[in-house]
Amino acid sequence: MTTFHTKAAMAALCTLALTATAHAHATLQQREAKAGASYRGVLRVPHGCDGTATLKVRLTIPEGLYSVKPMPKAGWELSTTKGAYAKTYQDHGTPVSQGVKEITWSGKLPDDNYDEFIFVGTVAPDLADGTKLYFPAVQECERGTANWTDIPKGSERVSAAAPMVRVAAMAMAQTEAKSEFTVGPIKVVTPWTRATPKGAPVGGGYLTITNTGIEADRLVGGTFPGAGKVEVHEMSMDNGMMRMRQLPKGLEIAPGATVELKPGGYHLMFTGLTAPIAEGKPLTGTLVFEKAGTLNLQWAVSPIGASAAPAGGGMGGGHEGHQHH
Repeated sequence: MTTFHTKAAMAALCTLALTATAHAHATLQQREAKAGASYRGVLRVPHGCDGTATLKVRLTIPEGLYSVKPMPKAGWELSTTKGAYAKTYQDHGTPVSQGVKEITWSGKLPDDNYDEFIFVGTVAPDLADGTKLYFPAVQECERGTANWTDIPKGSERVSAAAPMVRVAAMAMAQTEAKSEFTVGPIKVVTPWTRATPKGAPVGGGYLTITNTGIEADRLVGGTFPGAGKVEVHEMSMDNGMMRMRQLPKGLEIAPGATVELKPGGYHLMFTGLTAPIAEGKPLTGTLVFEKAGTLNLQWAVSPIGASAAPAGGGMGGGHEGHQHH
């Protein structure tokens, strides 16, 4: 009886080992990414196909990760396929509407060796907490292919799941906006906007910027949920008439200076809105500075027609339409 149990246990262990080997598949080393931040993807390939060497690794880049750059590998040929994004993103103040959609590494990886394939990109800042980004991966081998391309629906279990990354939203309060944000020597206080009516194509952003450094910097753009672009604008009186113009080179913030963006003066314009800005819950976005880089921040949203930021901060004024900046 003891001998039988021992043999059965050994057989079970062998079966588990073989099953684990058969199901080991391509995965991403870092399975969490932060919205609005850079992401370094490391695709791990543990084996070939049916005992034969891997000759090609293809990775599809999902919507929501942009400005992707793959890392070359010694002894491997690298190629990319580019295409249009579903929306326009902001990369350090520059609108980006297309980029790498697929990466292919071609070389030879013996079945008994392990290797890693690396790329970097930026996670869209407006992705909701818990969003899953799937990266379908295909290994082409000397004999056969291994397709890790299945994308589950809901709680569905799949046998060849595509490598997945879960997005974590910026760590900010969900019901009350934080009022101060910093990146390098740049400090931003009380960023706020107003709710917009249905169909409004633009919104406005207001805040105060202080440069605590010893060099001038320049606000050049940013991102805002549902907006095609974030532009820097100025309103001023000209012969008794209020006129507005875009500042294509951005807004300079001198060292030691504090600049207020407010209605009737400097302000941000959120153009190409795809949905109304809703009152209440703060919205995450970014500002891009020429030297300090990208600042993740949260916009407080006042009601339509409000003249200041929600309770806890305010800089006066409002922004209903293009003519009321």
